[in-house]
Amino acid sequence: MRIAILTGAGISAESGLGTFRDKDGLWTRYDLEEVATPEGFARNPALVHEFYNQRRADCIAAAPNAAHNALALLQNSTHDLALITQNVDDLHERAGSKGVIHMHGALRRALCAACDHRWDAPVAMDPSDECPSCSASATRPDVVWFGEIPYQMEAIQEAVARADLFVAIGTSAEVYPAAGLVETAQGDTLEINLAPSARANAFNARRFGPATEVVPAWVDEIIK
Repeated sequence: MRIAILTGAGISAESGLGTFRDKDGLWTRYDLEEVATPEGFARNPALVHEFYNQRRADCIAAAPNAAHNALALLQNSTHDLALITQNVDDLHERAGSKGVIHMHGALRRALCAACDHRWDAPVAMDPSDECPSCSASATRPDVVWFGEIPYQMEAIQEAVARADLFVAIGTSAEVYPAAGLVETAQGDTLEINLAPSARANAFNARRFGPATEVVPAWVDEIIK
């Protein structure tokens, strides 16, 4: 069976990585316009690097949970799995998943705003860091900010359209274009979430509860 899976912040929340909507999380201490837009980076790159350095440190300190591990197990089964994530952490890879499509980029990668070169980011980045390719002091996190186009959208839409089953796990369904992928799906659709998302009724089936419980149980059913 061809399966396309989209994961969101909810799958990593139980690993200690906060979401946009956590009441006391990292995001609440910053103005998103200042730390998650190209304009904010142009105004104050030091503030943006401070924010992402904290997120990167949190990511490095976190560990994959049972939901990440279950999806890695599913990928190693007989099914054809396309794993797409809105998350910028690397917990899927650290659980053993391969070829993960990071539509919003990756915290542990750096991007040169001058020449578009990409490389592995250090734990802490600074506005004075030089690009290893062109030497410009224009390095930024390789993440997709508000107002920017997500990565690999053509490949993502193709994978979802050809899948026999599209599953959205831990997504709020409030951020587009990811929220609209359920309409791209031609096969069955399933939402797995802590609680119904804004688009829950668009799915054929729904399962609710902690990702570390619901995802492994679902994977066990699929690979039997």
